[in-house]
Amino acid sequence: MTKAVYEEEMDIPIEENSVEKVETKAKRAEQADIGNLPGVGPATAEKLRESGYDTVMSIAVATPGLLVDASGVSETVARKMINAAREVLDMGFESGLDVLQKRQRVNKITTGSKAFDDLMGGGFETGSITECFGEFGSGKTQIGHILAVNVLTDNPEAVAIYIDTENTFRPERITQLAEGRGSDPEDILRRIKVARAYNSDHQLLLADKVEDLISKDGMNVKLVVVDSLTAHFRAEFIGRGTLAERQQKLNKHMHSLLKLADLHNVCVYVTNQVMAKPDQFFGDPTQAIGGHIVAHASTFRVYLRKGKKGSRVAKLIDSPNLVEGECNFMVETEGLKDL
Repeated sequence: MTKAVYEEEMDIPIEENSVEKVETKAKRAEQADIGNLPGVGPATAEKLRESGYDTVMSIAVATPGLLVDASGVSETVARKMINAAREVLDMGFESGLDVLQKRQRVNKITTGSKAFDDLMGGGFETGSITECFGEFGSGKTQIGHILAVNVLTDNPEAVAIYIDTENTFRPERITQLAEGRGSDPEDILRRIKVARAYNSDHQLLLADKVEDLISKDGMNVKLVVVDSLTAHFRAEFIGRGTLAERQQKLNKHMHSLLKLADLHNVCVYVTNQVMAKPDQFFGDPTQAIGGHIVAHASTFRVYLRKGKKGSRVAKLIDSPNLVEGECNFMVETEGLKDL
């Protein structure tokens, strides 16, 4: 949707330099030095940087407990650091119009299927988490590969991150999709950074490392794929006695991904496994793993299932601004195709 059409439909005056204001604020956050915050001396600053708190923004969104563990300062000093960082970034209340202006930075990643894109309001949205859950063979991993190829094809300088927990990433599939889009497969594969997570702790660590790739290495990360989100948590935490610990750890992981998406305008796509409810006698017994923790943390939730004659069905079941609906598509060698 173009800017002119957007203004006409919303009937809200948008300042011409609104995007520039947002970018200026983000640039100011990057240039601010944590050494200028109260209570941060050279030694404390070095400890904070080693722990990943190398920007004022990272301190502003942290909790006092995290800064205490990272730098060894008292909780009082940690709170002063956080408050000072928030004052530098002007992180108070803002008007709805300001939020609307920030929303102009949001991009949409196409799936290749017009019906699926229309269902998602134009494609998969940056700055948010989109969860797709479904049984095996429903197309979750295929969509992850397709999103990576499409975002890199449309953005020549972009980078995609793929956190693989189930050994499902296939460069051969990327090659097929890239050729289908008319892109150079080697260039696409070069700009996909893949990491295999061997347990839940490793998975959390890799998600935190994405922040370093953006802030320290300067990578233009546009997409983060976690395939799948709950596989390791499901395997490591067995029995009802470990449910609370699993959910707390999963909650931390989801909020880390959400902060990454929001701060750097990244599209985070996660796949999720399902289970069959044994007490469901009528209707579809399929239910996503992770319970309310994953459900609340995900911005968009899509239920994938197999359709007739090899097709797939995508049903949007949760969104902050889109109505529920579903669409049909085919998964082919070149990508997703409408029926």
